[in-house]
Amino acid sequence: MPRSKTSQKWLKEHHDDAYVLRARREGYRSRAVYKLIEIQHKDQILKPGQIVLDLGAAPGGWSEYAAQIVGNNGRLIAVDLLPVDPIAGVEFIKGDFGERGTLDQILDLIDRQPIDLVLSDMAPNISGIGTVDQPKSVYLAELAFELARDCLHGEGCFVVKLFQGEGFEALTSAFRLAFKRVRYRKPKASRARSREIYAVCCGLKP
Repeated sequence: MPRSKTSQKWLKEHHDDAYVLRARREGYRSRAVYKLIEIQHKDQILKPGQIVLDLGAAPGGWSEYAAQIVGNNGRLIAVDLLPVDPIAGVEFIKGDFGERGTLDQILDLIDRQPIDLVLSDMAPNISGIGTVDQPKSVYLAELAFELARDCLHGEGCFVVKLFQGEGFEALTSAFRLAFKRVRYRKPKASRARSREIYAVCCGLKP
């Protein structure tokens, strides 16, 4: 079946994208890694020896980069409903972290230790209908936030992708109530037309 003009335009934009081309040259799995790299340069959230949880990890670009920094003395646990090709130094769980069974697998892997960093670059399958997509994105962010509050130690950090729209203000207000420091980043690798923004939250309040 012939592709629509919209899909043809997207494919051309994707193949001409500077970050897509850069990822191919540098051997990364996706252009999304440059969003995390910029956040790391600004906020220094990743450190050697950390225990890191990467939610919605597929295809694995964030996990791949983070594992290089935490090193052999750290732990990187990646979770996704989709399969992820093996990455050196990364333990992968295939499942829905919102389900009790998957959460128990995560907690068992870390031996119930507090986590240093929770990453979430999750986004729902986009339908193009804002009234459908926005609530789904908020729900995913809320799930990740709940897990972060339960699993992080007192000085741990939580990085989550958000989409500006209905529910955004309520969610960011909740972040400010829960964390001592909250910053917002719009990495250069985020497409200009995208409403995505990343919240970088550190230091759980008592």
